Amino acid sequence: MSYNPEIHHRQAIRLKNYDYSQAGAYFITICTKQKQCIFGDIKNGKMRFNALGSIADKYWQEIPEHFPNVALDVYTIMPNHLHGILLIIESSQNNNKNRKFGDIVIGSISSIVRSYKAIVTKKINKICNTKGLSVVWQSRYYEQIVRDEQALINIKSYIINNPLNWDIDEENPKIDQYQHDVLLDLPF
Repeated sequence: MSYNPEIHHRQAIRLKNYDYSQAGAYFITICTKQKQCIFGDIKNGKMRFNALGSIADKYWQEIPEHFPNVALDVYTIMPNHLHGILLIIESSQNNNKNRKFGDIVIGSISSIVRSYKAIVTKKINKICNTKGLSVVWQSRYYEQIVRDEQALINIKSYIINNPLNWDIDEENPKIDQYQHDVLLDLPF
């Protein structure tokens, strides 16, 4: 099928003209392909990694080693997605002055997430003997610029409590939308 802008148009999910390499806090969500639960399971409100989840965890923790201007804040890896806060401590704008349109912005959120997703995919494909296939992640990710201290507190609370709320999480494939809506209406 050839490209048809009426069918194949993707709406941009990034803020137009925002520099995602500038210092600040960014709330990141990355989902697995088709939201498959490949990283482990939630038991008694705690995430229990399998081998693939351990890989995802290991390489998330290593982000600051590869991006020295980045620090990690709270994060959680769930069975089929990851939530984390990345802190860009120092802008890497000097490295990007002469870049051309379409070039990767060194030190930007997209370059960090792209690198993370690539190494996790490579390691998981090696273990699963699925060389060359992208079986791990959805093509996109979501980010939210953390604008103030109260937003940061709320996001941290959401991330920390995510495993505790797995039974009512809309990302949990074990419950359907009706069950999800009923559970949210319960008085507890």
